[in-house]
Amino acid sequence: MADDESTRAARLLDAQAKAEQLFAEIEKRELIAPGQGERAVSDGVRDLANELFGTTRHWHKRIVRSGPNTLKPYRENPPDRVFGTDDIVFADFGPIFEEYEADFGRTFVLGDDPVKHRLRDDLPRIFTAGRRYFEAHPDITGQRLHTEVERLANEAGWELGGWHAGHLVGEFPHEVIDGARPESYITPENNTPMRRTDKAGRRCHWILEIHLVDREREFGGFYEELLTLG
Repeated sequence: MADDESTRAARLLDAQAKAEQLFAEIEKRELIAPGQGERAVSDGVRDLANELFGTTRHWHKRIVRSGPNTLKPYRENPPDRVFGTDDIVFADFGPIFEEYEADFGRTFVLGDDPVKHRLRDDLPRIFTAGRRYFEAHPDITGQRLHTEVERLANEAGWELGGWHAGHLVGEFPHEVIDGARPESYITPENNTPMRRTDKAGRRCHWILEIHLVDREREFGGFYEELLTLG
């Protein structure tokens, strides 16, 4: 079992490393630029993942959102929008690499708006603080971590944009297996310990996702990656 767990951890980290490379290439090729549309960029990133890694499948829908669309949680499907010159954009992709899921999200700011830049910079800071809190509390539940992430967001002057702050991740297809059960998510309804094993006796691994929004200014940002590894 120890060898199996080491292999699973290595495969998940490898999947995330490939996702990081994908996002670095998005920036290098300037795919996110004023005048581009959300749907076109999403398709471009899909094609780029195929070009770089031969990836043809994503375990959840590909998300590129800009401006007021960045307020919308995962399950909504706002209309396609073209990026402005002073815009904010986030991308959330779940590519499958050799049957292991990656889940990776980052925010991009076009222009010089200081509030948008502050939000983008707060995202990794709050992620790191949330991970630190998780590491410091061995018996932490999803509810307790969600409460802390919400506190960190509010302290920085933002709201959380969705009903959860992360979820289980592993071999494809976890979303079909787990559906919307609270124990699969970092949510106020999840009173189960996050450090546990699944039905097959495998260690549970988690994604932490930070979706911050400013409802008054009508924009938000997003940041996610592995919580339990790395």
